[in-house]
Amino acid sequence: MGYSEQKTASMWPTAYLRTSFWLFLAVCFGCNPPETNPGLPYYNTPDFTPVFLESAGSVAEKIPHTIADFSFKDQNGVTISQKDIEGKIHVADFFFTSCGVICPKMTKHLKMVEKAFPNDQNLVLLSYSVTPWIDTVARLKKYSEANRIQSKTWHLLTGRKSEIYQLARQSYFAEEELGFSKDSTQFLHTEHFLLVDKQKRIRGIYNGTLELEMQQLIADIKTLQQER
Repeated sequence: MGYSEQKTASMWPTAYLRTSFWLFLAVCFGCNPPETNPGLPYYNTPDFTPVFLESAGSVAEKIPHTIADFSFKDQNGVTISQKDIEGKIHVADFFFTSCGVICPKMTKHLKMVEKAFPNDQNLVLLSYSVTPWIDTVARLKKYSEANRIQSKTWHLLTGRKSEIYQLARQSYFAEEELGFSKDSTQFLHTEHFLLVDKQKRIRGIYNGTLELEMQQLIADIKTLQQER
């Protein structure tokens, strides 16, 4: 059994709880939505406790956590860094090309996002390899071609393992087992997709193996696009 197969069902509780929460709100309010719409929550800690803010003016004070600076090569050998996501919405996930079950499904589902926002230069998709010592630029290029990845803003990234793992755990809170505190030598793999806003703050977490979660991700991206 590969690394990915060991964690197939790890995100089910998260997805179930979030879906149940919104169903609860729908039952409570019926056809009459609440008078105020707080928008998407912010996620400031590894336990993904949602924080809703009524005023955009308090974001910097109450939500200090942002995605740290980075620099990696994509499937075309182009250096991609934090400059490429400045002022843009982005979705991040973590995969490896030799993953046999979970990653192909995640890639297929991320293509739903690619298709929903064709040629959108203000939406960036970042797929970080968690086996960068194997996933060279050339290997990522073959993977992108095999999966017919066409978007110019979908970057499959490789680089130093320690830097990718640190970014994943400390910036994206990528693992459900509070990965923030994990040692960088421990293998990292997760089904999470992370939605990050234009100010590099986390606004959503989704199970990349579930098509229903992708529909929610697409809807949430549209919500962020309207946010000022």
